[in-house]
Amino acid sequence: MRVRAAVVLALLVATALPAAAQQVEPEVFVLDNGMKFLLLPRKSQPNAVSAGWVAKVGSVDERPGITGIAHFFEHMMFKGTRTIGTRDAKKDAELNAAQHAARAKLRALVIEQQYPRWRRGELDDPWDPKHDTAEMQALRAELAGLVEAQRETTVKDEFDSIYTGLGASGMNAFTSHDLTFYFISVPSNKLELWAWMESDRLHDHVFREFYSERDVVHEERRLRTDSTPTGIFQEQFDALFWQSSPYAWPVIGWPTDLNSYTAEQAEAFFDTYYRPNNLVGVIVGDFDPKATRALITRYFGRLERGAPPPPVVTLEQPQKGEQRMAAECDAAPQVEVRYKGVPFGHPDEAPLEVLAELMNGRTGRLYKALIEGKQVATSAGVRVDARKYGGAFSFSGECKGDATPEQVEQAFYEELRRLGEEPIPERELQKVKNRVLADSFRRLESNFYLMLQLGYYEALGGWEYINTAPQALLAVTPEDIKRVAGQYFGKEQRSVATYVRKAGAAAAPVDDELEALDARVRPMVKQALGELAGMTDADELRQGLAQMEAQAAAVPPEFKSAMDLLVRRARARLAELEKEGK
Repeated sequence: MRVRAAVVLALLVATALPAAAQQVEPEVFVLDNGMKFLLLPRKSQPNAVSAGWVAKVGSVDERPGITGIAHFFEHMMFKGTRTIGTRDAKKDAELNAAQHAARAKLRALVIEQQYPRWRRGELDDPWDPKHDTAEMQALRAELAGLVEAQRETTVKDEFDSIYTGLGASGMNAFTSHDLTFYFISVPSNKLELWAWMESDRLHDHVFREFYSERDVVHEERRLRTDSTPTGIFQEQFDALFWQSSPYAWPVIGWPTDLNSYTAEQAEAFFDTYYRPNNLVGVIVGDFDPKATRALITRYFGRLERGAPPPPVVTLEQPQKGEQRMAAECDAAPQVEVRYKGVPFGHPDEAPLEVLAELMNGRTGRLYKALIEGKQVATSAGVRVDARKYGGAFSFSGECKGDATPEQVEQAFYEELRRLGEEPIPERELQKVKNRVLADSFRRLESNFYLMLQLGYYEALGGWEYINTAPQALLAVTPEDIKRVAGQYFGKEQRSVATYVRKAGAAAAPVDDELEALDARVRPMVKQALGELAGMTDADELRQGLAQMEAQAAAVPPEFKSAMDLLVRRARARLAELEKEGK
């Protein structure tokens, strides 16, 4: 139901440069239980409301043993309640309890028997069913029977069908390193439906299909990571780059952790991070604030406050030496150079963002130097990734013809050096600032994407960033850019990943439509296209396509070509599946 490609553009917009052309002033409404709401009435899109809520929890809040559980919760929260998603709540609860009991026995046997065998070198994967003892096989069969029995009582995707049957659209969610965001667009006269539905799954959650959904997440991991040419290497590079920070593990989690979650761990995680004092609601669109405050109080006010979540205290250690990773894969030769950056809201975030903008785009320095000038790259771009507890500045470039990753890497260093040593023309700097202003103004036109930005920034540190960050960007001087170029980009501060084609691997055909996209959005779109190609469920893809089409009209112009490409490819893949009878 929640096709990953449907939220790629949502995430891109939420993490893009903030709006600068006007001040945004939502009403801040806080319930007695600590849940904050940002309410922004707008009449530009009559009879429509974009609404969502953010749990201020992501993979950074996990620990070894439960990595990926924040993302797993994203899946669980769509499974319904005792009144939504089941035909028989009593039997459903009994089946859940029986599944938990059978899985707990199986988990204990794997850890007590298979892990020692793995340490002795007797098997390659302690969780692989091919190594099961007779007792484990019996437990797996029992669990499979219980899962199948639960399907008889489950109303598949009822949470979604209630919404869509009453005119809502685009229900989806995403999990990042720092937050989990749930969102939808509803008619104005269905705002009470949203308040009831969303508060009910927080107040009366049921972790239905807990074990069958693991298989769904494993498949998602296979599509997003294992089946892509560079996926497992990028995951390895992240673990290399982040030495001590919990950003080192992937949002989707390590496979062995995904296998071993218990129901008790899930409930403890929910009780810690899904309490109202760790949540933020956002409503943007055509609604009456007074009536909406009453709805919020009635429905969300029943949620019980929890203890303050534990803070993340393990910060990244300063890097003292260059790190390198060399990989062979079935992909075009390419390189990534990554430096430690700054966290969200840091004063140097703005100079780093402007430096990136000087390099990016068809009028940027990387395109002129690496693609048009030296002709060593087919694509090149940089990205500032400012997270809650740390940040990164990354360059990525794909080689052209016989050029090597080393040549592309050195060409990037040359442009970086120029920015740090040579005068930056005022006209060039002003042109970048003007582009930021124009792009960000258009990003305010959509209720949906404004809602995403407000929630995203509030979860990272404060919604006010949408107003203050643009002023900081406009105040950046050439001296600021020179200073950060000298401070953050030393040789000992960089980590480098080079990818070369595996011996004997055929060159992949060039995707001209993908290559035409902005280098900053291309990696995420490429990943989403890979997931679309791997989808085999026509009904699931059909729903995902409907979500993308519903959101396409509201996409800011700078992301329109990317969304159009995703929609076209989704339609083509759906046609293939329908022809195959899937």
